Amino acid sequence: MANSEKAGRVMPLTCTLIQTKLFWEDAVANRQMLEEKINSIQQKTEVVILPEMFSTGFSMHPENCSEKMDGETIAWMKRIALSKKIILTGSLMIEDDGSYFNRLIWMLPNGQYGFYDKRHLFAYGEEHNHYTAGEKRFIASVNGWKINLQVCYDLRFPVWARQKFDNNNFEYDILIYVANWPERRSLAWKTLLMARAIENQCYVIGVNRVGDDGNEVYHAGDSMVVNPLGEILYHKKDEEDIFTITFTKNHLEEIRSRFPFWKDADKFIITNE
Repeated sequence: MANSEKAGRVMPLTCTLIQTKLFWEDAVANRQMLEEKINSIQQKTEVVILPEMFSTGFSMHPENCSEKMDGETIAWMKRIALSKKIILTGSLMIEDDGSYFNRLIWMLPNGQYGFYDKRHLFAYGEEHNHYTAGEKRFIASVNGWKINLQVCYDLRFPVWARQKFDNNNFEYDILIYVANWPERRSLAWKTLLMARAIENQCYVIGVNRVGDDGNEVYHAGDSMVVNPLGEILYHKKDEEDIFTITFTKNHLEEIRSRFPFWKDADKFIITNE
């Protein structure tokens, strides 16, 4: 699924969010459960979005639960993407060259993939003591849409998601966060998703899990889709759900044209220091 435009018109993009409980540190059970959910999707869709660490839950035991890039979960993602003819995305714990990463995979139907390593590690939960932080953003492209992919705690750091403009072109159109965001901080989750949409004049998708994890931390889901005005197009709390939505560029371009706040944006550089 590469960029495709017909007569200069960007094609619509359909995305499916899967808000689900996860089996703690049980990749086999999670793959089976998620495959059943993906197979249940009736609508034609192009991108299916899973939560953060979808194969294990938000575990700090990568030495026991991580996989390599040629491991079973990556192979599973390749098989599902090919058989369903979708892009499949979500993060999992990966061991790569002796380090552990909370790595979001963007798996294409042809088996090619890109990935993003979570930049902001959740020190409050000791994530920084177990995983290595990423240094580069990853912006995917499909059907003429540019999609910025980020993970959970990244949401609290607006500079990392901030739009850059090149010759009046937006760097991206959709911002996706996959998460294991606890219910006790759900107000921050919902508020920041809306803020990221408004300040970057883009659609924002947040996909969170539900249920207790292995540390008895409860997750309420609160997965959301927000439009560039901060209006909530979808929100689901406290239950598993599969939701499919189609985006068109007309509304996005109309908002950006009608409210050209982006023209007044500050120029900036992000360093890795």
